[in-house]
Amino acid sequence: MTTIKGGCLCGAVRYTANAEPITIRACWCRVCQYFATGNASLNLVFAREAVAVTGATTDYASLADSGSHMHRHFCPTCGVQVYSLVDERPQLIIMRIGTLDDPSLAAPRGTIWTKSAPPWALIDPALPRFEGQPPPPAPKPGPG
Repeated sequence: MTTIKGGCLCGAVRYTANAEPITIRACWCRVCQYFATGNASLNLVFAREAVAVTGATTDYASLADSGSHMHRHFCPTCGVQVYSLVDERPQLIIMRIGTLDDPSLAAPRGTIWTKSAPPWALIDPALPRFEGQPPPPAPKPGPG
């Protein structure tokens, strides 16, 4: 089994994922551009039960470009956004690649919301891309 660890800049919020991510994506929706200071947000999507988070977070609730009700969780001390939860997909948790202890473990497998990307955005032409919201990722079936 894979163990992936990460946390915020000050170390007050930590997490451990005991599974491979379901998918890894760059998101260019306009809301993510705000959170990523003008760039795409880089996200690992896990089954929620695969991730254990320790430490208090501050929840910022907002409506995503997709219409989903998002809860972005930040460290109240250093301000780093560590993860997001989505009301419409309670089985998933979305972790930020920049919070990984070893960010080289995760490279995007696709790009979403490309229609919102600025003209200067660098989007890998070798990866699948979606102009808007793709279908929700599904966990890989287990053995047997």
